[in-house]
Amino acid sequence: MKEIIIATKNKGKAAEFKQILEPYGITTQTLLDFPGDMPDVEETGSTFTENARLKAEQIADFLQKPVIADDSGLAIDYLAGRPGVYSARYAGEPTNDLLNNEKVLKKMAGVPREERTARFICVLAFAVPGKPTIFKEGMCEGWITTTVKGANGFGYDPIFVPEGNNVTMAELNEAEKNTISHRYHALLAFQEWLNKQQ
Repeated sequence: MKEIIIATKNKGKAAEFKQILEPYGITTQTLLDFPGDMPDVEETGSTFTENARLKAEQIADFLQKPVIADDSGLAIDYLAGRPGVYSARYAGEPTNDLLNNEKVLKKMAGVPREERTARFICVLAFAVPGKPTIFKEGMCEGWITTTVKGANGFGYDPIFVPEGNNVTMAELNEAEKNTISHRYHALLAFQEWLNKQQ
């Protein structure tokens, strides 16, 4: 296994994967390297695992190469796990981070601190044509603020305080975030799996 395609057009996400995979002599490419008729995978799954599988397997079949895809989002206990798989489009289409955050804060208005627990979840799917797909999961526990704070990051970062911190994910710098994020933990789990393949 000398090359893995990262099923993303997000350069930041691609860099995280590259950092993990390069020490194993694995080169990476992203969907940006395949500007042709790449299939537009619809995320119709009801779980992060189903959506990650859809992306990884369809693109692996199309390219006939190993592919890693991930699906992630925010699960809030008070909202029965929502927004969950609908995290990106919680406030409707087109996706809008500000409106998504405002919708969460409105639904959580007046909810006491101890009931504001939440977690970011990331599921990685690693698909190789003709082989069973491998799944790895990572989480970052925390709680939801009452106001938007911080200018870094994206998505729900400005309203999520990671466990053990007193600032939001959006108030952390990129290096700090990358050592506690849900994607980081999922990548670590994948790295452990890679170690066992050597």
